[in-house]
Amino acid sequence: MNIYGLQKLTLLDFPGRVAATVFLAGCNFRCPYCHNSELFDGTAEPVMDDEALLAFLAGRRGLLDGVAFTGGEPLLTPGLDELIRKIRALGYAVKLDTNGAYPARLRALVEAGLLDYAAMDIKDAPSRYAGTVGLPAVDLAPLRESVSLLLSGAVDYEFRTTVVAELHDEAAFHEMGAWIRGARRWILQPFTDRDTVRFSGLSAPKSEQLRRYLEIMREYAETAEIRGMEL
Repeated sequence: MNIYGLQKLTLLDFPGRVAATVFLAGCNFRCPYCHNSELFDGTAEPVMDDEALLAFLAGRRGLLDGVAFTGGEPLLTPGLDELIRKIRALGYAVKLDTNGAYPARLRALVEAGLLDYAAMDIKDAPSRYAGTVGLPAVDLAPLRESVSLLLSGAVDYEFRTTVVAELHDEAAFHEMGAWIRGARRWILQPFTDRDTVRFSGLSAPKSEQLRRYLEIMREYAETAEIRGMEL
């Protein structure tokens, strides 16, 4: 298996863990604000294979205690379950980032006891989803199935939304909130522009608008917070 990026140490990506973040390639969405667009369009070059990753992790036992998989969409990678088994055998907890489009694969990992934490992106209000993920149409049924799985408490989880001034407003947050009502955690991540973002003209909301969105989030989720910005 090819690995397309490795952040060797993070205190943010896996709540409560000192972790490494592993980047896998491939994605079914084309979000215009994506920071990792090189991972979905085939332009990225692998930085190592799975054996090299396992060797790295074997040498970091005692320094790290978690591994977070992100992308792209990690659930598109064949053999992910087997790699996770090997990582867990080294004593690591495992977190998965997902867009929720593959609920059967997510459920299989959860039911096999291979995940300690899952983070699902809630991209926008269901009525606006297609445009926000850069597609002409989106089947929301798989996303709803993934939401229901996480809301059931089958694994520790969070929902998270990357907020873009040009895409989101208060109505969108109320619609998202009604969708994931009762969520354990809802995380707001303000958009930041980078060289890897393929579309220009996007920006983060102003601080006062972020505060308002946070107030709305707290109406629907047990815990809501902003990650990545001091207000």
